[in-house]
Amino acid sequence: MPTWEWVVDAVGVLLILVVCYFVALLVRRRALGRHGGTFELSHRVRATRPGRGWLLGIGRYSGETLEWFRVFSLSPRPKRRWERVAMAYDSSRGPEGAESMALYPDHVIVACRYGGELVELAMAPASLTGFQAWLESSPPGTDWSR
Repeated sequence: MPTWEWVVDAVGVLLILVVCYFVALLVRRRALGRHGGTFELSHRVRATRPGRGWLLGIGRYSGETLEWFRVFSLSPRPKRRWERVAMAYDSSRGPEGAESMALYPDHVIVACRYGGELVELAMAPASLTGFQAWLESSPPGTDWSR
């Protein structure tokens, strides 16, 4: 078999793998959103350089936790989890500089405290309203004196 046929076969296999990957991403996204409560949520994993360190993701409320899944991962498990009782809302702001290119359009950046450390999330304004309501609500028997 000539070399060019091997190249064509290799390119064909590569295209099939890429299509399968994107189909798997779509199936995963549908499975995550099956029970509702999912929204576009970006998370800043590194804050060493201004405007950098953002990863696109999907947020999902699961009882007392907010789960964050990376967009381009095939893992069915969340990459990060934040418990409602340990998370506190600090402030929100618009994206600045390079952040506007790294995030979804029209998202706002939310600064929260989780166990004493700063957590930066980016979400749509409508999702921010739901996030604040989720943080303020709590199950019966919660100690409001904290």
